Amino acid sequence: MATQDDLKRAVAAAAVEQVRARLPPGAVLGVGSGTTSEFFIDALAPYRDAVGATVSSSERSARRLQQHGFKLADLNDVVDLPLYVDGADEIDGSLAMIKGGGAALTREKIIAAVAATFICITDASKRVDVLGRFPLPVEVIPLARAYVARELAALGGRPVWRRDCVTDNGNVILDVHDLSITDPVALEDRIGQIAGVVTCGIFARRRADLLLVGTADGVELVER
Repeated sequence: MATQDDLKRAVAAAAVEQVRARLPPGAVLGVGSGTTSEFFIDALAPYRDAVGATVSSSERSARRLQQHGFKLADLNDVVDLPLYVDGADEIDGSLAMIKGGGAALTREKIIAAVAATFICITDASKRVDVLGRFPLPVEVIPLARAYVARELAALGGRPVWRRDCVTDNGNVILDVHDLSITDPVALEDRIGQIAGVVTCGIFARRRADLLLVGTADGVELVER
């Protein structure tokens, strides 16, 4: 029986084939965070010379890219980003996602906004009918943590401070439990209006364009 890591390796290999087919020679590639993205980086390494440079959503991914010999670019210097490849903690049928289990949600959302095409790579366990089973990460300015927690509780969630976590941006994470996110765009907008919130882990306004899902029967492709 295939393990979860086997599924992640399979979907990572499928993502490499998508990159080889879609990325113009010498173009910049956006690379995400998390274990599935790390499998993707490893699988892409033999083709590094076809990638002009990479922009990464986390310091951890950046180090792994450097270890494999990829060039790193500053997103501020990038005008054209054809592809961004990243995982998700949950994804629904509309290809809206929850991201941020690894606390890189703000940089992930910025790179996704710049990219022309967002390819999401997951295993089958991440597919859901309604977002919210996975606690929703919210990145918060430290000064505003208690206030934002009260506001999130007023929206019906149960925020929990991720005490052992400081983001790459120097902020804190509140994980919001007990949500059933039936209108992800509306909730993304509402949380974003709370003073002190940097961003939340709902990716609905910028959802995936292509989903690759590792299943026991192979890799499934779903286009938006």
